[in-house]
Amino acid sequence: MYKVFIENRPIIFTDIIPKKKNSFWVKSNTLQSIGDDLIPLIHQTSLNLGIYVYAKEIDAEFERLFNTFEKIEAAGGIVRRKKRYLFIKRNGFWDIPKGKLELNESIEACAIREIEEECGLKNPEIVDFICLTYHTYEFKGRPTLKKTYWYALKYEGDKLLSPQIEEGITEVKWMKFTCIKKVRKNTFSSIIEVLDTYFSSLK
Repeated sequence: MYKVFIENRPIIFTDIIPKKKNSFWVKSNTLQSIGDDLIPLIHQTSLNLGIYVYAKEIDAEFERLFNTFEKIEAAGGIVRRKKRYLFIKRNGFWDIPKGKLELNESIEACAIREIEEECGLKNPEIVDFICLTYHTYEFKGRPTLKKTYWYALKYEGDKLLSPQIEEGITEVKWMKFTCIKKVRKNTFSSIIEVLDTYFSSLK
């Protein structure tokens, strides 16, 4: 199974026929492409419906449907310092620091480097893996599929922060748990998924 956030909506690619109520599903072999066939369906479907793409050979079909997309791997994470959590505001939206994997770099090293660069702190420490997300967007005019590895990290250094302005980051902030609802109101569905997975593991 794959969950991909397309047009900010979670689309489930699965080899199990869904039996959930309030769901809309389509056979993968009826789709020629994501852009021409699936995105129009997303726009025509109620936001209350879960959308499922079914195929017996889901790995092969997933590869076929996204074969024209640029593939990018990235990593980032939620950093905790005492009882506060690190968030950035990028291009007007709240976000979690993350960035593109560099050549010959491990995923874990990428997560740490990107957090350091985007937020101006040093040596956050990975504690655990949170989850993996996929989302699509346009990059330099080309459809792109980004696969992001998310980690939980701890940080014991100075609380001072510095946003990486050249990356569109205008604010970096330590937030109390009670303030995170502000993030949820102005962020992306894929980020909400990471937040829900992370904070549910703390209960």
